[in-house]
Amino acid sequence: MKRRAWLTLGAVVLGGGGVVTYAVASPSSDPGAAGRAKRPAKVYDLALKGGTGDKRELPRTDTEQFSMLGVSWTGAAKRLDGTAQVRTRSLKTGQWSAWQDLELNVDPLENPGVGVRGASEPLWVGPSDGMQVQVIRKNGTSSSALPKGLEVNLVDPGVVTDAETKAGGTAAEPAAFVADESPGATASAPTDSAAPTDGTTVMPTDGQTTTSPAATDTTPAATDSVPPSAPASPTDSVPPSGSASPTDSVSPSPSTSSSAPPSAPPSTVPEPPIVSRADWGADESISPEAPEYNADVKAVFVHHTDGANDYSCADSPSIIRSIYAYHVQVSGWKDIGYNFLVDKCGTIFEGRKGGVDLPVFGAHTYGWNRESAGVAVLGDYTTTSATNATLASVARLAAWKLGQYGADPAGTTQLTAGASQHNYFNTDFTAGSKYTFQRISGHRDGYNTQCPGGLLYDQLPTIRSWASGPVQGLKVSSVDGAGLSGSTYYTKGGITVRWTATTPASLISKFELLVDGKSVATTSGTATSAGVTLALGSHTVAVRAVHQSGKTATSAALTVVAETTAPTFTTNPKLSLRSGTVSTSAIPVTLGWKATDDKALREVKLLSPTTAAFGPTTTTSNRTAKSGAATIWSMRAYDYAGNYRTSSPSYTPVLLQETAATKSGSWTSRSSSGYLGGQSYSSGSKGAGLTWTFTGRSAAWVVSRAASSGQAYIYVDGTKVSTVDLKSSTTLYRQAIWTKTWSSSAKHTIKIVVVGTSGRPTVTTDGLVYIK
Repeated sequence: MKRRAWLTLGAVVLGGGGVVTYAVASPSSDPGAAGRAKRPAKVYDLALKGGTGDKRELPRTDTEQFSMLGVSWTGAAKRLDGTAQVRTRSLKTGQWSAWQDLELNVDPLENPGVGVRGASEPLWVGPSDGMQVQVIRKNGTSSSALPKGLEVNLVDPGVVTDAETKAGGTAAEPAAFVADESPGATASAPTDSAAPTDGTTVMPTDGQTTTSPAATDTTPAATDSVPPSAPASPTDSVPPSGSASPTDSVSPSPSTSSSAPPSAPPSTVPEPPIVSRADWGADESISPEAPEYNADVKAVFVHHTDGANDYSCADSPSIIRSIYAYHVQVSGWKDIGYNFLVDKCGTIFEGRKGGVDLPVFGAHTYGWNRESAGVAVLGDYTTTSATNATLASVARLAAWKLGQYGADPAGTTQLTAGASQHNYFNTDFTAGSKYTFQRISGHRDGYNTQCPGGLLYDQLPTIRSWASGPVQGLKVSSVDGAGLSGSTYYTKGGITVRWTATTPASLISKFELLVDGKSVATTSGTATSAGVTLALGSHTVAVRAVHQSGKTATSAALTVVAETTAPTFTTNPKLSLRSGTVSTSAIPVTLGWKATDDKALREVKLLSPTTAAFGPTTTTSNRTAKSGAATIWSMRAYDYAGNYRTSSPSYTPVLLQETAATKSGSWTSRSSSGYLGGQSYSSGSKGAGLTWTFTGRSAAWVVSRAASSGQAYIYVDGTKVSTVDLKSSTTLYRQAIWTKTWSSSAKHTIKIVVVGTSGRPTVTTDGLVYIK
């Protein structure tokens, strides 16, 4: 069996008069050790000696690389009644952080062994190379003195995987790293430590020794926190093997711990992916004690680990190795306290050894470890909510673990208190009595702590509902291949139904597409759509989700009608002339039509000579047409099922100049660029007339208008139909002032006659337009 190399000690005199001892590793017998890309986690300690009786501090001090830190003190039963704050310097940026509080209200241990220390929760700060610490006793005469043996404990997580090395892990070993050596190996001469900053002075001692002094208030303890080969019973609520000491839970219930592994019962739900201890780099040599087991798991307690939330998920193994090293090498526990850990990306990690599928006895929730499992979320959720990926993984893990014992994650259970205490909500517990807990509870439900943070605690109902089922928030989001009219969908037969759910897909076994109450298609729990071809007629369509627990949820049913009857044009598209300004390229026209459908008309589209879309109730549209060109006016009517019908008549607007008319009376030819063709006829002689004959279905008289313009009579096929006044306050050219449309094309005669209006007799005409 390999042993650790001895540490040598140096001393630093602080500005406040205190002395910090630091650990320096002897060089390894491996000449290539400094360049190794893989190295284990490492802990090293600095004693807090500066300050007054009410305060201990360490000024800004250079250190070797670390990523997690905390404070600890002699005696696990002693509480630190005050505050502990740290500042750290980023290895990457060189910037100092703001002061951060360490969580001191850590669950106590009922029967700690000799080697167990009191400790704060560890704080992940990321790669750092400097720190400053202050510990202050709580104000008030009733407060107890600061505990003895105060240390700041620095944890370097090391690099143990190629992926971590590529992600930025360093190959160089920190000063406090201790290399493995073969039994009997002799340590080489010690190396010097980097000097602290902020004006502190390095004072090497004359007699450096290979033996660590005792950790007392008068002798600073500088150790590498690796337990010696024969530890003095460092336990975390569990006495060492063979001890008759009471354990963490003084419970008369049958749920007692045992060192013999029980069988692993199958669960009612699938096991989620879990990263093993080997894969996150657990150094099993630092926790040689065998795991102990409960009889079952009645509840799951949710925790957070504290520290920054901006960590990269590639750093999660490093964070977990640091917590593991802190729990074992600083606090003196037998193993990491949590049964499982989950990062913000939703990756689940195995915590305490013993088998993820077994009821391993952990150290996470004081007084309630006997009948529960603990899962810790990496990060601080006091002011930040956990991600959906995290919530989903915690839900999957809790459902699987509780499912091994037939427990509903949304239900409650009776737990037997292992200690007399009260929780965060001031509920008092008496050891040996039973109390009701949610199957998925927060740390604060069992102990007086803010853990798992207020915002994550508020998310526990979501975790319970996701874990228990049925699927939440299931609804159909769209039906492709069908059109919605009112509350009814219409299709020609083939549809794709799309849905959404708020329960994560990882907790869903499958989806089923239901038509008229029967399953016609089945998909995986990750699918979001399914297709089906419906028979003609009306149907109900819904989606059923099957949760991994087997519970089902069904969306609201939709009415979907399959039909293949196309719409009809009860009036085919027709073109008629309208009033407006006329040019050879833009003659004002009105396009009219009427379409219907046996179910529901959706829209009518103009396909040529230009494009436009119209609602189902629109029947006309003002357009323009080019003179003398035969143009196809193609329109298509659609129903909501996608059936359509097209009508494409052709029309030709024709411009008849004034010279094409038969004249009677006196008319004068006038020239102007404003007239059609540059010329027009003008007459002020009463009774003067112009007559055009054509074959068409619509006609418009085109004139020029001014303040001096007079009136004219209009005759259609020999019958007077209108008197038109051409007077206008502004001069206008090429105006279609009068129009006439017939139901079909036929031969017609249009005649205009000058009225001879008093004071303004003149009529100026630019021609006639008709449509054939």
